[in-house]
Amino acid sequence: MRQIRSFGLSFGLALLLSGAAFAADPLPAIKPFFFATGSTRGTVGGHVLRGARDLYSLTAGQGQIMTITITAPDDNVVFQIYEPGTKVARDADGLLEFSGKALPAAADGDDATRWSGRLPRGGSYLIAVGSTRGNARYSMDIKIE
Repeated sequence: MRQIRSFGLSFGLALLLSGAAFAADPLPAIKPFFFATGSTRGTVGGHVLRGARDLYSLTAGQGQIMTITITAPDDNVVFQIYEPGTKVARDADGLLEFSGKALPAAADGDDATRWSGRLPRGGSYLIAVGSTRGNARYSMDIKIE
């Protein structure tokens, strides 16, 4: 009986400590996405670890049409797009949370790999890239018209 209680205490302490470590993790850097001079399209590549997010910001005007396509060799990467003004923080479990409005069909749970639409506002849009399983290598193409 004592061994079981000790195991439970150790397991609970490990969970508590691991949760505290996650909550203390810094926020990932938001990388600005720029187009080459005179261009309206560009590509960025990266690696995202399982459970993590790569964050990008892209400034665009109201009414412009944005198209994003993301590909991965293992088809295991998706993205979300959030309107200007979205804030990023960590919740009590250490997971990223976004306080802002996601664009239709590009919200958490939509598993977007391609999105195209007219932007409702001008400003800096936030693009969050994550893996659906395992670590992921990706290439993301962005076009603004």
